[in-house]
Amino acid sequence: MLSAMPQDLPTGRLDAFVAGLPKAELHVHHVGSASPRIVAELAQRHPGVVPADPDALAEFFRFRDFAHFIELYLAVVDLVRTPEDVRLLTYEVARELATGQQVRYAELTCTPHTSVLAGVPIEAYTEAIEDARVAAERDFGLVLRWIYDIPGELGVPGADATLGYLLQHAPDALVALGLGGPEIGVPRPQFQPHFDAARAAGFHAIPHAGETTGPETVWDALRLLGAERVGHGTSAAQDPALLAHLAEQGIPLEVCPSSNVATKAVASLAEHPLPAFVEAGVRVTINSDDPSMFGTSLNREYGIAADLLHLDEAGVADLARTAVEVSFAPDDVRRRVLAEIDDHLAAGDGS
Repeated sequence: MLSAMPQDLPTGRLDAFVAGLPKAELHVHHVGSASPRIVAELAQRHPGVVPADPDALAEFFRFRDFAHFIELYLAVVDLVRTPEDVRLLTYEVARELATGQQVRYAELTCTPHTSVLAGVPIEAYTEAIEDARVAAERDFGLVLRWIYDIPGELGVPGADATLGYLLQHAPDALVALGLGGPEIGVPRPQFQPHFDAARAAGFHAIPHAGETTGPETVWDALRLLGAERVGHGTSAAQDPALLAHLAEQGIPLEVCPSSNVATKAVASLAEHPLPAFVEAGVRVTINSDDPSMFGTSLNREYGIAADLLHLDEAGVADLARTAVEVSFAPDDVRRRVLAEIDDHLAAGDGS
C-alpha cells in the first residue's frame, strides 16, 4: 500500500496563484486522466473488474509497484470498448483539464491500439477523439493535440499497428509518436524503425524513458528514437554526462512527481530528482501523468514543484512558460497562452 503524500505543500497565496495560472499539460494520458466520476460511468456500462463506486475506486487505485499499476491501468483501458466510450472519455477529460486546472493547451497521450483490440475500428476511434476535441475547444477554450503512444508491453506488433494508424489514419491534431508502458524487458532499440518512419513523415518523437530503468534507457531514447522531449527521465539524475547532454541540447524532461512516487520509481517526494535536473540546467515541464489514478492534479504537481524548488510566483510562472515554449502548440496558441501567463503574474492573482 502507498504511504500518504506529504501535506506540507505551498498554501495560501501561492496555492491561489497556481489554481488560476494558465497552463499547458504535455504529459497526461487519455485513460489515466479519467476521474472517478468518468471511470464509474464506464464501469457501470461495462461491469467487471473495475468497481463502479467512486469510494471503492480510491482503494482500487492503490498500487503496490509499477507492474501492479500497469495491471490496474489496463483494467481501466478495458472499459473503453465503443466509439461512444472514447468520445465520452475524451470530452470529459478535456472538461476537467480546462475547468479544474486552467489548462489552455494539452498534448494528450492516446493509445489507439488498445481500443482497436477492444473492437473499436481505428476510423471510429479517430472520429470520436476529433469530435470531442472540436467540441472541447468550442465549449472550454482548450486546444488539444494528440500523441499516439506505442504500448510497450505489446512489443513490435503493437508498434507496427500504432505506426500504421499514424501514417494511414492520422487525425488532424496528431503531432507525435510516443512510447509508454513498462520499460523493464522492453528495450527501446526495437522501436527505432517506427520512430524513424514517424519522424520522416513529419511527426515528433516523445518516448517515455528512464522511469523505472537506468539512464541507458534515456540514452537509447535520444540516440536511437530521436527523442525531442523525454517522458519522465527520472534516472537521468544518475548520469552527470546525460544531464549535461540534456542541458546542452535543450531537450526537456517531462517531470511527474506524484506519479514517480506512486509507482515507486522514486522513494519519496523528498528524494525526487527534480532539483538535480534544474541545478544541472535541464529544462523541465511539470505534468500530472495519470492524475486520477494517482490522486493528484496538475495544480497539485505545480505546488509540489514549487515546494521542491523553493519557488515564488514568478518561478512558478516560469515553469508554466517552459511548458508552452517546448510544446508543439500552433504559434498563435503559444503566443496567446504565454501572454495569459504574463497577465496572470502581473495581476498578482494569488491574493
